[in-house]
Amino acid sequence: MIRFLFPALTPAPDGGAALFDAVTSKAREPDWYVEGEVPDTLDGRFRILATIAALVAVRLEHESNAGETLSVAFAERFIEVMDSEHRELGLGDPTLGKTVRKLVGSLARRVELWRSAAAGQTDWNDAARDSAYKGEVAEGPLTHTAEALRSFWSVLQAADYAALERGRLE
Repeated sequence: MIRFLFPALTPAPDGGAALFDAVTSKAREPDWYVEGEVPDTLDGRFRILATIAALVAVRLEHESNAGETLSVAFAERFIEVMDSEHRELGLGDPTLGKTVRKLVGSLARRVELWRSAAAGQTDWNDAARDSAYKGEVAEGPLTHTAEALRSFWSVLQAADYAALERGRLE
């Protein structure tokens, strides 16, 4: 929708699609839900997706104008997918906008959290707990998730812009 209102922000129609698809694939990896014990529910899956998407958004902040363009396209794709998925779940127009805004706000809070963690201002385990879990979590699964996210962050830091743009997250 944003693409139609502001075409100059996202010149390529599917500019963020490859990156969002890669983030979605990463969020579907079973170790988040098995070893990390993130609940394999709609909420748990969203928490992992939003956590990984937030780390990607923080990484894109380290790029020049091209990173900003990709970040906008990536965010637009996130909104499109959240809208589509929730329509499939049966949410109608009166509540859909409010729900999607809430999900985007949740992503924005995670971006702030991970920006702080990446800068060393927030403990990585605390960030993982706040981002990936809704309540209390045992130390083992939390450590697993925090280390997996730290490893993913290292991969993101080493990735060049062109790889990110093509959705290459390994």
